[in-house]
This record gives sequence, structure tokens and C-alpha cells, in this order.
Amino acid sequence: MEKKPVNQLILMTDEHTRKVLGCYGNKIVKTPYIDRLASEGTLFENAYTNVPICVPARASFATGDYAHRSRHWDNATPYFGTPASWCSALQQAGITVGSIGKLHYRNADDDVGLDFQKIPMHVVNGIGDVLGCVREPLPKRWKALSMAENIGPGETNYNIYDRQVAEEAVDWLAVHGNQDKPWALFVSMVAPHFPLVAPKEFYDLYNHLDLMPTKPKENPEHPWHHAMRECQIMDNFTPEKTRVALASYYGLVTFVDDLIGKILQVVDQKNLNENTQIFYLSDHGDNIGERDFWGKSNFYEESVGVPCIIKGPNIPAGKVCKTPVSLIDVYPTILQTFGISPGTKPGKSLIDLANAEDDSERLIFSEYHAMGSATGAFMIRKGYWKFIYYVSMQPQLFNLLDDPDELNDLGTDLEHANIRSQLELDLRSICDPEEIDAAAKSDQTVIVEAHGGVEAVVARGGFGATPPPGVSVEYANEK
Repeated sequence: MEKKPVNQLILMTDEHTRKVLGCYGNKIVKTPYIDRLASEGTLFENAYTNVPICVPARASFATGDYAHRSRHWDNATPYFGTPASWCSALQQAGITVGSIGKLHYRNADDDVGLDFQKIPMHVVNGIGDVLGCVREPLPKRWKALSMAENIGPGETNYNIYDRQVAEEAVDWLAVHGNQDKPWALFVSMVAPHFPLVAPKEFYDLYNHLDLMPTKPKENPEHPWHHAMRECQIMDNFTPEKTRVALASYYGLVTFVDDLIGKILQVVDQKNLNENTQIFYLSDHGDNIGERDFWGKSNFYEESVGVPCIIKGPNIPAGKVCKTPVSLIDVYPTILQTFGISPGTKPGKSLIDLANAEDDSERLIFSEYHAMGSATGAFMIRKGYWKFIYYVSMQPQLFNLLDDPDELNDLGTDLEHANIRSQLELDLRSICDPEEIDAAAKSDQTVIVEAHGGVEAVVARGGFGATPPPGVSVEYANEK
């Protein structure tokens, strides 16, 4: 019998912290379909985004490289096809490659290497969040207050959109899944991204539980986090609103798991399991109320940690890999599967990592230059150490073995000066933080000036989340 070509099905959600997944040890959340993927494939225990915010994270994911190298800084610097993506490499090799759902690129007209984009979500007006480019001084983002107001059981445009994405994916796989040529399909849903409103049947699974954060606000608070908090105004979360918001977040996770189950069902029905590699990923995590933070935009595990699961041909089943990985590792994984050289990208194939001995010392890099950041921030994860370098501010250092909840900041502890120095050298082997910070702020200044200057941009205000196709955006510039 002729061997079938190997296909790629990449399933991505938005703002899903790996801490709210059954296969990552959460005993409360119900995620049977993603858990099944993990049991049939390899789960990467220590997976990270390369930027803890949507647009530049997705640019890194597309290009297989660090965002600063392509100058994708924030939610107003969307991917537009340069440098070339893994999609472009597949397209040039004659492999069918398409997307369904959220891309968060510039628009649907740019050549990003996709044969088709079904119901794509891109940045607002091809521009995105210009307010996030205002960093000196940081503005007040009053729209963030809505995160505590728009919560609970219900139906949002995002819920409707996610169902449409899943339906389109099911239809495409049913028609094209068994075609003679290999294919790669990128399916991207929005949940559990805020607004934290979950369909009632999923919200009700968690409404009776006393879900509350367990990690207190920093004391004293690091100045970078304090500046973020002063910009992203979220001081209206009462204990009851926090409980409802967490029940909603958990409900959205189960909601999107249910949609993924519908997609996997057609994979089963079409007998695609033996010749299809399936990924489950998220673009970044969510703070889920820990330390009084919601959303993403920092380097705590809840925010920067993501789920990463892969199953299929040549992937060990039921394995938990402790080697740290990040989103840039998807690029060489996909290309390797199709026999295409990834070139000199910094990532490494997840297939190779899954089949090798664990390498806890593998270095992972993440960065942040977007909304709410007073200065550039850079993270190095190596072994059980997490080092965060802030330009012109004191660093942070956490021992994730002894302090997995990151409650004991060793950033100025004299006994750990040597390890901080070593990790800073590792960081500087990747980039010059001061140089990158200056480049980011320079590019952002140009963007702000192109939209009328700081006063005009701040006066217009910001919006909370990119609306799905056909829905108008709402700005807020005052309390």
C-alpha cells in the first residue's frame, strides 16, 4: 500500500495559560479533548511564548525568529509577510497551506504564504493598537476597566466567531483531508481571550466553585510592574468579580476544548490520525488574577507560559518532555516534516526534542516592548532559573525549582550576583537590550507621529480586544 503523505494540523487558541489544562496538572478544569491529544502524543512541560502579547507573538510564530529581529514590537507592528514565514516555505514547495480564523496579521491582502485565509481576523484597520506605542510617558488605558465589567455567562461575538472557525475547519477537513497532496492547516480560535464571558452551559460547570487567585501582589512591587498597573487600569476587580471572571475563564477553556473535540472527531472519521501531525498551542498565557493582574504582558509563568502538545508520526505517545521550548520551535518542526531545511533559524524541531533526552539547560528567550511597558523587558529561562532584565531598572531572578510560584525575587540578592551575571551574558549573546529598547521606541515614535502625535493618539484612546470580522471596534479614552 502506498504511504500517505504526512499532513500538519496546527490548532492555536489565544491567551490560554498552560496552568488551566487537565494534562498540565489542573484538577478542576475539564479539557478531555486536549488531554487526549497529550496522552497520544508529547506534552512539553516548559513551553513559552517569545512575546507575551498577541501580534508580535504571532509574528515570531510565523517567522520562527525573535520578534526584535524583524522589528515586530507590539500590537501596532503586525506581520505582513517579511521575513518569510513557514507558510511561504511550504507554499514554494507546492504544499497546500491555509488558515482558518485569527491570524492578527496586517490584512488579508499581504503575501504571507497562505493559499487561503478563511474568515481571518486581522489587526484593526490594518493598523492595530497605536496607543500601545505611547510609552514615554505611559498613558492611562481606561478600556482595561471593562475586563471586570463584561464577565459571566452569556454570548459574545468571540464565542460566535470561534464556533464559525471550528465549523469551517470541520468542513475543510471533511472535503480536503484525504487529498493526494500533503497539506498544512492552521486553525486559530480566540477563546479563552477576554471578554471573560462564557456560554452558560460551560460557565455553569465552574460557577459553584470558589475559584480565587492564590498569589498576592508583589510587596514591594517591582517598578516595571507598578508602571504597567498604572497604565492598564484594572483596579475594579472585587472578590466577587474575580470569582465570576475565573469561572468564565475556565468555562471558555472548556468551550474551546469542546470545539477542538469537534475538529478531532472529523480527523478520526477521515482516518487522518496515522498521517497527520497535530499541534495544540496558544500565542501566550493569561495572569488569571494572580497578583491582581489579568491579561498577559509580563513574564510570570501564567502569562509567558503556554501549552505545547504535538502528536502524530514519529512523536512519542504519552511522553512529558521537560526540555524548555518556545513558539519559534514550531517553524523547524513543520519544515522538517515536509523535508524542507529551516535554514539558520534559532529554533529546534519539536520532533527532535521529543525523541531526545530532556535538556533542562536549553535556553529560552522572550521579550516585551508593548502596551504598558515603561522600558524594554527581556526574559531568559535556563535550567530552573528565570532571569528578567529591564532596561534602566533592577532585574528579577526566580528559582523555579524552589519557588515555582515566583514569590521570592532574587533580583538584587547579593548571594545570586554570579548567576545573574551569567544569565545576562546569555541574554547579550542574543541581543543588546539597550540597543533593542532604543530601536523599539524609535519605531513606535514614528508610528505615533504618523497618527497625529501623542496627544491625538491618547485623546482617541484604546480598545480592549480586536473585534472579529464584521464587528466594529470601540475606543475608550476616559474613565
